[in-house]
Amino acid sequence: MAWMLLVVAGFFEVAFVVTMKLSDGFRVIKYTALTIVSATISFYLLSLALLTVPLGTGYAVWTGIGAAGSIVIGILFFEEKKSILKLLFLTCIIAGVVGLKIVN
Repeated sequence: MAWMLLVVAGFFEVAFVVTMKLSDGFRVIKYTALTIVSATISFYLLSLALLTVPLGTGYAVWTGIGAAGSIVIGILFFEEKKSILKLLFLTCIIAGVVGLKIVN
């Protein structure tokens, strides 16, 4: 259950970062509110997951999901450049997250 909470927390971290970008420096109230809600849910679920999952592993997985998800969203919806190297390093992040899950 803790790992599921951790994954969902990671998805809310992605939502937090995306809505922060859409908030235009916290000038768009709707996205500012969504940023605060997403961050709150993400941190809360992370805190629950860390009751069971080791601290370093949990934090690394949470930030890894957030980083990887943000990269994918950036490429798909914000016209950010994609390159072989970016995709290679994205794969490294995903491999690291999977590896941490395997060893714990």
